[in-house]
Amino acid sequence: MITPWLIALFTVIVVFFLDRWENKHIKSLFDWVPAILLAYIIPAIISQLANVDYSQAPIHDFSRDYFIPLAIVAVMSSLSLGQLRGIGWKPIMLFVSGSVFIALFPFVLAMSFQETEFISETLVTEGYWRGIPPIVGSWIGGSTSQLVLKELVNCPEDIFLSVLVMDNILVNIWTILMFQSIKGSNKMNKLFRITDLGIPESLRFSSGKTLPSWFVILVLIASVLLMNQLLDSFIAKVILLSLIGLAISNLWPQWNFKYALKFGAILILIVMAILGLKLQFATLGFNTYFLLFLIIWLLGHFIFMMGIAKVLNINMAWVPIASMANVGGIATAPAVTAAYEKKWMPHAVVLAILSMATGTFWGMLTIYLMEGYLM
Repeated sequence: MITPWLIALFTVIVVFFLDRWENKHIKSLFDWVPAILLAYIIPAIISQLANVDYSQAPIHDFSRDYFIPLAIVAVMSSLSLGQLRGIGWKPIMLFVSGSVFIALFPFVLAMSFQETEFISETLVTEGYWRGIPPIVGSWIGGSTSQLVLKELVNCPEDIFLSVLVMDNILVNIWTILMFQSIKGSNKMNKLFRITDLGIPESLRFSSGKTLPSWFVILVLIASVLLMNQLLDSFIAKVILLSLIGLAISNLWPQWNFKYALKFGAILILIVMAILGLKLQFATLGFNTYFLLFLIIWLLGHFIFMMGIAKVLNINMAWVPIASMANVGGIATAPAVTAAYEKKWMPHAVVLAILSMATGTFWGMLTIYLMEGYLM
């Protein structure tokens, strides 16, 4: 029988190299089926073909104790607070407003329409509310937050895969819409009578000598091992490792931000490949009402930020940039920004990293509110 470790290793290697293969057909595949989704599906296909259930294998406990915490501290250690000052408070405030809407909208909707079939049946009875925190994590924080919140809320595998598929479709469509939106920013500025169109100051990135990659990995592993010895609570580990990562990146001048982020990306693939071993295709479902809810959620997020941009009197180009930093991520945010002003690309990257660093905490707030009201 094929071991789950071998399946996970095979998946990570295949996805890692396919994602870097300079072939136009492969590139077009990853435009619509991102690496993280493929890493989740391949192990499920293999276990289905082998007719073996790996859902209770010890590898899942190991992932929860080591790989997920490692991904958290790696991603958090890639954020420099000093770079945030160069962006300016208005773009950051706009970005935060988008995060607030994403985190609070499901709860506000549930409070406002508590007697509807969607709330009572889809969210409560069918359990789709457990798919909401991973979406919050995905949109604000990215894959790391999504995985952590899936564990925290105990999201069932069938609902999680449905969420992944719907999320992937919507984010791809949203990215296209944001490319079109940012091109019309000047017209929107005139329509909303925006007068503050100033360019933020250039960001300075460290060009000095950084720590070697092996030492970065050693520090991150030591942090996780120490937390595992001191704490039993998964939530406590998440919070403390997030703070440790943030402290490392901002108090250690030679810290290798770039490599820490790359290491975190590889760890995310590993975690998703292991989670894919739990997936059973026979339980997969697709809820139309939930998809409609996601669409309304995204549109509301954008409209809300446009209102905040008007209040702040800030260039409307920051709305799609902040939206992509929230919903898209470190790759799509600067790409959308480049369609308007290439000099702002570093600012978009920093906002996207800020999103990755805060997504888990926004999702924990969503869990607290939804559990307190629905359960």
